[in-house]
Amino acid sequence: MEPGKIRNVAVTGHRGTGKTSLVESMLFQAGAINRLGTVEGGTTTSDWDEDEQRRQMSLASSLCHLEWQGRKINLIDTPGDPGFGGDTVAALRVVEGALVVASAVMGVEVQTNRVWERADGLDLPRVVFVNMLDRERADFFRALEQFRSLLSDRCVAVHIPIGSEHELTGIVDVLHMKAYTSPEGEREGSPTEIPAELADTVAEYREKLLDTVVETDESLMERYLDGEELGAEEVAHALKDAVTRGELFPVACGVATKNLGTTALLDLLVEGVPSPAKRPPAVAADGAGIAAFVFKTVADPFAGRINLLRVLSGTLASDSTLVNARSRGKERVGQLLALQGKEHEQAKEFGTGDIGAVAKLKDTTTGDLLLDHERDIEVPELDFPEPVMSFAITPKAKGDEEKVGTSLRRLAEEDPTLVLRRDPQTGEQLLSGMSQMHVEVAVDRLHSRFGVDVELHQPQVPYLETIRKESRARHRYKKQTGGRGQFGDCEIVLEPLPEREGYEFVDEIVGGVIQQGFRPAVDKGVQEAMQHGELAGAPVQGVRVRLVDGQQHQVDSSEMAFKIAGSMAFKDAYAKADPVLLEPIMEVDVSVPDDAVGAVNGDLNSRRGRLQGMEPRGGMTSIKAEVPMAEILTYSQALTSLTGGRGDYHMHFLRYEEVPSHIAQKLIAEFKKEPEEANV
Repeated sequence: MEPGKIRNVAVTGHRGTGKTSLVESMLFQAGAINRLGTVEGGTTTSDWDEDEQRRQMSLASSLCHLEWQGRKINLIDTPGDPGFGGDTVAALRVVEGALVVASAVMGVEVQTNRVWERADGLDLPRVVFVNMLDRERADFFRALEQFRSLLSDRCVAVHIPIGSEHELTGIVDVLHMKAYTSPEGEREGSPTEIPAELADTVAEYREKLLDTVVETDESLMERYLDGEELGAEEVAHALKDAVTRGELFPVACGVATKNLGTTALLDLLVEGVPSPAKRPPAVAADGAGIAAFVFKTVADPFAGRINLLRVLSGTLASDSTLVNARSRGKERVGQLLALQGKEHEQAKEFGTGDIGAVAKLKDTTTGDLLLDHERDIEVPELDFPEPVMSFAITPKAKGDEEKVGTSLRRLAEEDPTLVLRRDPQTGEQLLSGMSQMHVEVAVDRLHSRFGVDVELHQPQVPYLETIRKESRARHRYKKQTGGRGQFGDCEIVLEPLPEREGYEFVDEIVGGVIQQGFRPAVDKGVQEAMQHGELAGAPVQGVRVRLVDGQQHQVDSSEMAFKIAGSMAFKDAYAKADPVLLEPIMEVDVSVPDDAVGAVNGDLNSRRGRLQGMEPRGGMTSIKAEVPMAEILTYSQALTSLTGGRGDYHMHFLRYEEVPSHIAQKLIAEFKKEPEEANV
């Protein structure tokens, strides 16, 4: 299909606003599906995964398509929970427009803000759909004003409701001056006359729309000011140009579960969202042939790897050969797939601007660029958010470690915000994600897709130890066993390093009291002793060790003897060097509603947090704080409780600091207690 006849739209917004139901209603109204499925019944096209149906929420983006007014509309239904926001990030990079869905009851919510900010960063055109007009306390006009005051004053209503809450009977398209009555779940019929009692309100919002649109077009402005009647088509054309330039954001409304407002919304997507021909993709291509960008990978245990891709330039045909710009390896493209949720329709080709899928590529995954011939081209980076929560993970069955790793790596191909790593200090295998639910869903999928069962535990805090003053110790290791003995004697000086980081070994032996070949053994013994400090068994860092003196035996000395002597000398000196326990400090950025700032700040203080500043952001406040890792491992649940699920946070490691003495004493006592309990 020609690029000018394609519309690529990411359906985004907060969890629970009805995005999946809206996609379902659009597919149904356009005749792409024969019945209107429901989230509650687990029968929607885009939420086809068993986990999604059980939890009644989208956990991954899903690709669907329909035809309307001779145009192909590709819809990417994205998750609304922040824990699965990686798919939203990727989807926004391959579309020309975002459909931001909001609840008429809740208005602007956390994920609404986040999606809007990310779309701002991409200069992405947006259409807003205010859903759930039939709910109790639903108020379209309040939601409209929230969008105007909190997100952009360039939001303008193109539809308004007829009635409200349980008395809602339809919507009015003030752009085309048509009314649609509620079809109650059937296909929406032809437009009807606008109710006479609504004439004044419709006239008011029609005038507001015209005033806003003509401001973006000088020729229309002159005619409008001269009192000339403007036709709906030319207003729609000017609106589309303004949306493409990011100057206006049209606001539509309806009830997705009743299929109300769907016709007017589909018209708006065709008229308001630019085509690939009018707007270059956010992912750049050089136009020198075929280029396709992979924005999502699905790890299907039966069908194998399925890659969802956007054709940036050229025409991608089945049975062709492409080059992966990252690996430089060749990939044979077999059958192309047009996805309708989990259903796969065979496709012969995808033209410039189209979105589709291909199965069973060997070495291609999310973020890769496929080209028809090898050439130098910048491969775009998908700016995925960093994981904020980690759990230690252990297989329930012995011997399943390798199977767990392999299965999790396949899940990570599908969701790059899911990270599996081994902590080099604690030795634990850590599974990190965007939220507790994110990690729990991964564990559920390990069981359902790969037959692997694991247990989650709170990870150990990677404490460190260091010293606060200089000390000196000498140790002689002497052992006689009847034959050749063992003899090593060394004296060392410990000094704290200024930044409490790293390790230095300084050889200050003079006169050959220890021959050159034995001195590295002292260093090795010291480093082995530093792996487990005497306070709490944590690694020691921030130490300079000076080897200043010693003695050797002509026959009995060996590298092993000096290694043991170095280790014991370090332990003796360490005990006299005023050792302290260090803990990791995290920099935390918390985004909360203004009305929850006091409660969140109080909670951070109770976690030994130090507030670094606050910044208001349109109804939300960004709080920056420094908090010990030990106090924030379970922060996600607390923040959800404090903010009613409207808060969000990100954190990263900042530095190590001394553990307060009263807490350090408890940690040290617990460490000393463990060997005693083991011997009972």
